[in-house]
Amino acid sequence: MKTIVICSGGLDSISLAHRVAAEHQLIGLLSFDYGQRHRKELDFATACAKRLGVPHQIIDIRTIGRHLTGSALTDDVDVPDGHYAEETMKATVVPNRNAIMLAIAFGLAAAQKADAVAVAVHGGDHFIYPDCRPGFIDAFQEMQNQALDGYASVSLHAPYVNISKADIVADGAKYGTPFAETWSCYKGGTRHCGRCGTCVERREAFHLAGVADPTEYEDPDFWVAATSGYSAREVK
Repeated sequence: MKTIVICSGGLDSISLAHRVAAEHQLIGLLSFDYGQRHRKELDFATACAKRLGVPHQIIDIRTIGRHLTGSALTDDVDVPDGHYAEETMKATVVPNRNAIMLAIAFGLAAAQKADAVAVAVHGGDHFIYPDCRPGFIDAFQEMQNQALDGYASVSLHAPYVNISKADIVADGAKYGTPFAETWSCYKGGTRHCGRCGTCVERREAFHLAGVADPTEYEDPDFWVAATSGYSAREVK
């Protein structure tokens, strides 16, 4: 199955890229510059493409992104600290981001005669991001079946959509993902901050998976208090 992986440069999408490279025919990585708070993660996506020996395309949609205002990922809004299951983390929502990116990805996949587009949405995203939920994935596939009817048949491959971040870490370890060569932190400093939602989720995932975390954090212990009262089951 000739597959294009949407790769942000984060732990999830790079783990997915390594999995697809092992199980299918990975024909390229696709990333998006939507004016996010920092572009550091895109460097990790580029490095992943080189490591796997496939082309890497970065699509510039900053003109669109600058109109999707109000998010801590695109505007001058503080990135909240804490667990992903907290209401404050909704400040990181970029409206319709996945729908926009997937629509472009499917167009490219059809043009390049690819069989599938793979995306690393996962169960831990469901609380905050509506365009990471199984209902969205199913509906998007149906929409694309209609949009490309008679021209191309492209499937949406989302193997992580019903599993936790810890499960992704375990899966990434299985396929030899170099976790130190992934970037999660929303703040984009020299090291992972250890305090933002994605850092807390990352640190917790390694702990729950029983896999050594090679990440250097500015605050490596903050996750303990931040995850108190939450469980992977509760935030799935």
